[in-house]
Amino acid sequence: MPGTESPLRGRTAVVTGAARGLGAAIARELSARGARVALLGREERTLRRVQRSLPGVCECWEADVTDDRGLARAGEGVRARLGPPSVVVANAGIAEGGPFAESDPAVWRRVVEVNLIGSAATARTFIGDLLDTSGYFLQVASLASLGAAPMMSAYCASKAGVESFAHALRAEVAHRRVGVGIAYINWTDTDMVRDVDEYAVLRELRGHMPPPARRVYSVEHVAGRLVTAIERRRPSVYVPGWLRSAQLVRAAMPSVVTMLSRRELPRLAAVEPFEATGVLGADGRTGRTASRSRPGRDLPDGDAR
Repeated sequence: MPGTESPLRGRTAVVTGAARGLGAAIARELSARGARVALLGREERTLRRVQRSLPGVCECWEADVTDDRGLARAGEGVRARLGPPSVVVANAGIAEGGPFAESDPAVWRRVVEVNLIGSAATARTFIGDLLDTSGYFLQVASLASLGAAPMMSAYCASKAGVESFAHALRAEVAHRRVGVGIAYINWTDTDMVRDVDEYAVLRELRGHMPPPARRVYSVEHVAGRLVTAIERRRPSVYVPGWLRSAQLVRAAMPSVVTMLSRRELPRLAAVEPFEATGVLGADGRTGRTASRSRPGRDLPDGDAR
């Protein structure tokens, strides 16, 4: 909003999955607009690097969004050092791809836990603050919330779940003057999305999308749009804007996707067998490397998006 001071100035904002990618970009944009920013994520060293890059007041806490006690400790720290948050961005997320029948049950479950349960746990940790400050909760969702795709069953299920959760939460707290927004985003230039093209089936599936739907947007562009939506307490934000039109045809999308998949998946499988990807992105690469050297290591959490 050129020529006016941002309503975020002096307010405390929490961002999960803030160690890299979209979360770090959202944190930078919030800080540039005058907010005091709390960075939450699993990698303290990377969080510290993001913290040093921000122009304003910023603190960071290492926390797993699926760990209720860890989130509670982080919440106490945020209140003590930055004040009660009036903005919370549930951004942490991970993905995996490949045939459901061949997926690792632990990896599949972890995607749902981080993306869906982690978002709910984040909201639960800070909902009292948002009620006290008449604040705003932004749930980062996806095009996958509107229409599911083959080979991405855990991610699509979790993103449909967070959309439904956000709608329910909005209705529950509207009379308390708390805003709840949903961010529908498409391909964004992060480690997770870059990993997609390393796997033939995911690369081909993306290649079969209409040209506008294949475009990859910079994290700075997406973060700018999301933070503007936060300033305006929007119930929804679409990046790119044409995603809004997908709401008009979402009832037909499962049939269309099934028809295309019935035709294309056998052709793709004949060229290269489908395989499970494991967790995509930097977290996935770290987890795969660590699992070879340290069996039994916990699966990574959501700083990849």
